Amino acid sequence: MEKQFNITINAPREKVWKTLWDETTYPKWAAAFCEGSKAITDWQEGSKVLFVDGENRGMVSVIERKIPNEYMSFKMLGELVKGEVDYTTDNALLIAGGFENYTLTEQEGTTLLVIDIGGANMNKDIIDYFMATWPKALALLKALAEEQ
Repeated sequence: MEKQFNITINAPREKVWKTLWDETTYPKWAAAFCEGSKAITDWQEGSKVLFVDGENRGMVSVIERKIPNEYMSFKMLGELVKGEVDYTTDNALLIAGGFENYTLTEQEGTTLLVIDIGGANMNKDIIDYFMATWPKALALLKALAEEQ
């Protein structure tokens, strides 16, 4: 499965970048996926990232590549179940090896954000969920980045 989502945001890419990854704004736009969402990481290339919901479930990833204000690539490693990291169950193996790439390109004060997702063995339900949810998350992100 490979999918791409994009949105043009009326803000410079530095602001969009900050809105994407700041601990106060990330939970606001990621709430489209699940209320209580947060990312636990130091945001450094090579670092582990726990994308967690309000019930201590989620995905375990690593930051494969980071170019501040331009590009962030996450590689999925497994899932988090009740706060425990899981790399071996069927659900964990469905997402292991997947990726999410965020590319920001600035054009005269606006930013084009392109998100590429793929590489995992996600089933139709997960794909349908992303197709319905990513546009909502991007609309929230756009509103947050443009409001200040």
